[in-house]
Amino acid sequence: MSKSHNKKRNVGIIYEQLLRTMAEALISDETEKYQTTLKIIRTHFVPGTQLYREFRLFNALVKTTVDKESLATRILQEAKTAALGFDRDQLRKEKAALIKDINYSLSDPGFYSQRINEYREYATIQTLLNDWRSSTTTNLSRIADYENKVCNLLLVEKSEESLAVLKDEDISGLTVRLMTEKFNSRYGQQLNGSQQTLIKEYVFSTQRGESSQFKSYLNELKETLTTELQIFSKSCDNQILNEKMDRVGSAIISLDTSIINDDTVARFLLVSQLKSEIMEGDNE
Repeated sequence: MSKSHNKKRNVGIIYEQLLRTMAEALISDETEKYQTTLKIIRTHFVPGTQLYREFRLFNALVKTTVDKESLATRILQEAKTAALGFDRDQLRKEKAALIKDINYSLSDPGFYSQRINEYREYATIQTLLNDWRSSTTTNLSRIADYENKVCNLLLVEKSEESLAVLKDEDISGLTVRLMTEKFNSRYGQQLNGSQQTLIKEYVFSTQRGESSQFKSYLNELKETLTTELQIFSKSCDNQILNEKMDRVGSAIISLDTSIINDDTVARFLLVSQLKSEIMEGDNE
């Protein structure tokens, strides 16, 4: 990538790294780091600032999908007009303040090395913005090449995502994905549907401060599984298996829901897996 691109001054990349930092901090129960990162986002990505305007411009170019090349070209021209209308000095100051806040508040040596899936697209867009704004740029072939790449990006179908800053879905979706990968690694297998639902409930309740509701969810899961075990036991003629089911039922009832953390969720993931196996066996 061109030397004119500095990933520390790429708003699109920085925002994605902040989201990932929040998600990983939440998973690791690093409350202070989570709150610090959240504060950084709320402090710097504020409507009306040049930083926020550039963030929105990045999202419009990266997330938008159009079905006609002529429309993509028109959007690119409007993006260029918008980029040229920025207060460049103020944008530089706001980016410098963001970088300083990240460096001093987070003190995370691995922050800027986090992998971002859309890195190349963001880097291309940033370089193009820099070239558009530069009064000394003579690399017209690069501008033409990058404009063509961004036009092609606009024509690629993408999943619809909100452009608003700090939506629950932005953070929660990433957190669920990271946590699912974490537990997949722990168990060495893909989680089933009910287990993934359990993780989503855990993530959403944690981010929204609704631990009491999640405890209710876990207690309902305990009751459901206990009922399933009783039904299974009545239809099973195997005395040894029934004895095992009694012991499993007692273990389920004794599951503690007073403390909500990863270990609690891990135990209930096993409970959810048992429930799934029982229901599958009962349907055979």
